[in-house]
Amino acid sequence: MGMTNSLMRKLQIGVMGSVSDLKYSKAAEKAAEELGYLIANSGAILFFGAEKDYDSLSTAACRGAKRAKGTTVGVTYGKHKNIWQKDADVIIPTGLERGGGRELVLVLACDAIISISGGSGTLTEMAIAYQADIPMVALKGYGGWSDELAGRFFDGRRRRQVLMAKTPKKAVDLALAEAKRYVAKYGK
Repeated sequence: MGMTNSLMRKLQIGVMGSVSDLKYSKAAEKAAEELGYLIANSGAILFFGAEKDYDSLSTAACRGAKRAKGTTVGVTYGKHKNIWQKDADVIIPTGLERGGGRELVLVLACDAIISISGGSGTLTEMAIAYQADIPMVALKGYGGWSDELAGRFFDGRRRRQVLMAKTPKKAVDLALAEAKRYVAKYGK
């Protein structure tokens, strides 16, 4: 790689997951908070899908990152910064609709993403990551698209596998290692 940490920008790790209307478990919420905590504790910046009207696993990751005194960036839909998680450090309103371009902006800002559970939005985010060659780690054991896609490829091109992790620590370790390779390949 040839880069030292002091010369490299902080890694940008995204956590993608179900919105609360999918009725995820308390265990999934706790795991998402742990993902955020571990990401922040590593010195990386947490990127998350900032919701306006619901809690989510992505937002739970923000709570965990804030508990570790980390930096958080929420990417939201619409034109305003009125999001659910009030203590996010940076809020980026995309001006785009929910279920539209917000997912594209969020994923392309990341050096790697971790998914947990997940419905259609998480699936969209994972597909965008695949197409952009952004590393993906699926935390298995909480249902949703993460469990479906863990260890698999999106299509027959087999460009990048969705890596599987069974614990938040393993997911973050994998995401950080893959993010470093991604930055080395595509530059700052």
